[in-house]
Amino acid sequence: MAGFWLTRRGALQGSAALAAATLLPRSGLADDATIESHGLSSFGDLALPPDFKHFAYVNPEAPKAGQLTLQITATGGNQNFDTFDTLNIFSAKGDGAAGMSACFDTLMTGNGDEPDSLYGLVARAVRYSADRLEYRFLIRPEARFSDGSKLTAADAGFSLNLLKIKGHPIYMRLLDEVESAQAESDEVLLVRFAPTRSRDAHLIVAGMPIFSQIYWSTRDFTASTLEAPLGSGAYRLGRFETGRFIEFERDPNYWAKDLPVNVGQNNFAKIRFEYYRERQVAFEAFKAGELNFHEELTVAYWVSGYDFPAAKEGRVKTETLHSGAPVGSQAYYMNMRREQFADPRVREAVGLAFDFEWTNKNVKYSTTKRVVSYFQNTDMEAKGAPGPEELAILAPFRGKVPDEVFGDVYTPPVSDGSGSDRQLLRKANELLLAAGCKREGGALKLPSGKPFVIEFLDFSDFLQPVTFPYLQNLQKLGIDARLRVVDSAQFKARTENFDFDVTVARFSGALTPGLELSLFYGSKAAGQTGSRNLAGVADPAVDALLGAIANAKSRDELNFTCRALDRVLRAGRYWTPMYYRDDIWIAYWNAFSRPEHQPRLGTGAPDTWWWDEEKAKKIGL
Repeated sequence: MAGFWLTRRGALQGSAALAAATLLPRSGLADDATIESHGLSSFGDLALPPDFKHFAYVNPEAPKAGQLTLQITATGGNQNFDTFDTLNIFSAKGDGAAGMSACFDTLMTGNGDEPDSLYGLVARAVRYSADRLEYRFLIRPEARFSDGSKLTAADAGFSLNLLKIKGHPIYMRLLDEVESAQAESDEVLLVRFAPTRSRDAHLIVAGMPIFSQIYWSTRDFTASTLEAPLGSGAYRLGRFETGRFIEFERDPNYWAKDLPVNVGQNNFAKIRFEYYRERQVAFEAFKAGELNFHEELTVAYWVSGYDFPAAKEGRVKTETLHSGAPVGSQAYYMNMRREQFADPRVREAVGLAFDFEWTNKNVKYSTTKRVVSYFQNTDMEAKGAPGPEELAILAPFRGKVPDEVFGDVYTPPVSDGSGSDRQLLRKANELLLAAGCKREGGALKLPSGKPFVIEFLDFSDFLQPVTFPYLQNLQKLGIDARLRVVDSAQFKARTENFDFDVTVARFSGALTPGLELSLFYGSKAAGQTGSRNLAGVADPAVDALLGAIANAKSRDELNFTCRALDRVLRAGRYWTPMYYRDDIWIAYWNAFSRPEHQPRLGTGAPDTWWWDEEKAKKIGL
């Protein structure tokens, strides 16, 4: 789940919690000892000292000016790609507006050069008990909301309790392990965790937005609203028109503008999100200058669309930037709550009908690679046969998971690239018949005798060139496969209520996954409206591995356990994995400058960039 945290890595990324965890307690400390730190890290010391001046990938002298105009490219919580009707993105109701998270500060914030660290923002430091069940966040006395009122520990505690009780189901799940959050004084927030807490529980707390208790005491947090909420972040809400655009203005009196975690960031005077229902319309808007920054997601445009006058003249620039961020898991997810997907042999057969090699060559211009793992391109990706460490983790599940888990990990076979590989379709047919499906004429019937129908649900026709050949192969198998494109509001409602057969989703990866994985693959989430467990995975073995991952005490333990989970999930055939790129295509009007270095774990674009007045004048902006 990814909201808009332009200036920092936020509490939720890509539909996942911020993948950061705790600084391990020092050995030999008494049970009542406490540790004080300016930050928190998962498996070792923090990279930056207490007196660091700014992150290495920013320009501390960056000017504060200009306007960034872009399109929403990632959603989280209740957000919608195509429209919005509420400014509260943290509740379950309505379609949340882009960018609202920039209005709210958090206790701590991340460093783009470290995979699992947080440094003080609203909290100048944190003290925690040796057993890691009590955390006292030391609130900066200068912290303020945008109206000048003081931000206190009571506001931070109120916010955690509010999100846990009335927030979007994802927030409620992530905060399950918080036993209590209360202010000991204006400047000390005490958070107590359940004894069974996961490794990252306090990092999740440290990344949650902070609301004004006074403001929300007279308002319904669960309701949709177009009233501008009181925030404490670097930006305040500006003009907006429901479903068309929304603007944010940099707060010149932002209380935290000179903190080390903010130096060289929040550089634009104004940020504006434009909403477009069609990618072609958005591309034309960029060409016309209505957008000045654009992440290109359409390969055909990237290959042949940037020949318009502004690009030829150099007023528009294009670049391919490497990103150290984990690869997202883009796939067609099969809903096992549906009768037709109950049998893993059927799910495997459906997956065999997708010809990646043909799709990559003919639709994607050979620019993508095949997704095969739930932890693609990380040390957590399972490969080949399990080693001794993985076998030790998997041993308790022998007889409870498919035998293949203990052999070479399942990888989708490579097709002949014809678009309709007869050998793979023959294997798919054998699997379907072995699962009890029957043929009547050219039609396939489920074991129950019902027609085998699969409806692919989407909110855009963007993927039609990819999906239609897939449907044609399924139809060759006798399956009544069809695509249904609905408006974004209906799509959101149907996926949140699991009212679909197959749908496409891309979930962002994490370098230090933890509790948030249960939102995607946990049994509890399978029955929770609004969860990200689209496939409906409900497996005790998966749950046990999720728990082990959330409590891994070292990087090696995390890697081995994630590989074990990867093997079990891949053996379940819950998805038809699609494709990925490990770089980012960007286009922009040449009115920006940037730091010399980009973050190790991201591109820094446009987060760390700034408006360059001289460049803007040269191109007539």
